[in-house]
Amino acid sequence: MGAGVAVPDGGEAVDPTKLTLSVEDRLAALDKAARSKELPGGAANAQQQAPDVWLLPVRVEFQITTLFAMRWGSFHKGLDMAAPYGTPFYAAHAGVVVLSRYYAGYGNCVMIDHGNGITTVYGHASKLLVEEGQRVDAGQILALIGSTGYSTGPHLHFEVRLNDEQVNPMTWMRTHGVDIEKRLEAANGGMVLG
Repeated sequence: MGAGVAVPDGGEAVDPTKLTLSVEDRLAALDKAARSKELPGGAANAQQQAPDVWLLPVRVEFQITTLFAMRWGSFHKGLDMAAPYGTPFYAAHAGVVVLSRYYAGYGNCVMIDHGNGITTVYGHASKLLVEEGQRVDAGQILALIGSTGYSTGPHLHFEVRLNDEQVNPMTWMRTHGVDIEKRLEAANGGMVLG
């Protein structure tokens, strides 16, 4: 499950893990958030006041079906968390939604800019519940788990990027107070699939 090679309408293969938003797209979403009537003082001010909390994006029992590792001859640059179709998933950290739409192999995808070069990506949603430019808090619902894009079953493909380079989500989350593996063991009796 998860992101792989997608074939757009032109027929040329594209690796969706290498897709990035343009600077213009990110600036437009951040500008939209700063001008929002819901955010007195702008997005930057609201983000500075938010606590530096990181949370697990899936709150129900799930299985890790693909790790940040080699898979099918290429490197899988995220963590796949399988859960029932339609299960809500949540923002791992506060930030501004810079993408909320169908995005190549990621299918219905949400991307959040957390500032300081940190971005999280949530792929394969069945339904998107946030809009580009919207400010979200840690733990706010983003979308519902699905199997859109390059996917073989319902799951959340979760990525953490630092300066547009994917980093191991399990390591990142552990260093920010969320031990996904231990939470998974507690919920699923120690089952981690690789």
